[in-house]
Amino acid sequence: MDGLPQTMELEQAPSSREAVWQRTLKSSIDCVGVGVHSGARVQMTLRPAAPGTGIVFERTDLGRSLPARFDHVIDTRLCTVVGLPGEPSVRVGTVEHLMAALAAKGIDNAVIALDGPEVPILDGSAAPILFLLDCAGSVEQAVPRRGIEILQPVRVSDGAAFAELRPNRSGPRGLGMAMSIDFAAAAIGRQAYELHLSETSFRHELAAARTFAMAEEVEQLRAIGLARGGSLDNALVVDGDRVLNPGGLRMQGEFVRHKLLDAVGDLALAGMPLNGRFVAHRSGHALNNKLLRALFADRAAWRPLEDTATLAAA
Repeated sequence: MDGLPQTMELEQAPSSREAVWQRTLKSSIDCVGVGVHSGARVQMTLRPAAPGTGIVFERTDLGRSLPARFDHVIDTRLCTVVGLPGEPSVRVGTVEHLMAALAAKGIDNAVIALDGPEVPILDGSAAPILFLLDCAGSVEQAVPRRGIEILQPVRVSDGAAFAELRPNRSGPRGLGMAMSIDFAAAAIGRQAYELHLSETSFRHELAAARTFAMAEEVEQLRAIGLARGGSLDNALVVDGDRVLNPGGLRMQGEFVRHKLLDAVGDLALAGMPLNGRFVAHRSGHALNNKLLRALFADRAAWRPLEDTATLAAA
């Protein structure tokens, strides 16, 4: 693939701007949970990492590591799975909520140690992970933060569904996001939401939105080895016009907000913050990953930035 961000030559930031430094965790922190698809009990430890490391998954049970990067995505059925080419056992599933929280907190470098095949689902949202990151804290590192600027529109589609990255020609620097969805289930129907991504907007508008599934699909998913750890404690379940969870929804538009949360995590696999605008309709993990692959395959559509003062999270 042409022009992977990890190997590109960076443009220098204007001297008049104050640099923004890379960040890592201040201390390690861990938790134990269940993988929503594997049903396996997994211990996860989030650790600090050196500048330039990026986000790296470490399978402690296998003694292997792999980068959290779009070109290592090997499966997008209902979640995003990263793996090593030619080694099917070296994989980590359901990375999107964790990646979203790390991106929103501005964590550039961290090692995510897991003793199983999947990031714990916790309550089905990114809120518990955000809490862990708050507890761990973060520190600046003496290396400038890098970014990617979108120069030309890039669009991928699948029938009526599409995902697009556009240049940011107006508004605040960073990533603007807009998502719309349309489900036959009356409890969901048509929903749309948009925001400018920052730690504040993620924390208050997206983080608590939970993953969801249709009741009629649950047994089908389990029959093919998915959703084995799913329950009403970690997912919204919809049956026609009803939400089956006893507590109902946490917020208006929780379904579309969760789709945006997923997109934040999937786009974080670019490896650096994006300066542009993400617009999508009925997009999911597959299209989100396809979009990043299309972006980095077209060298005219993006440029590297070390103009990090424009990419600081609010």
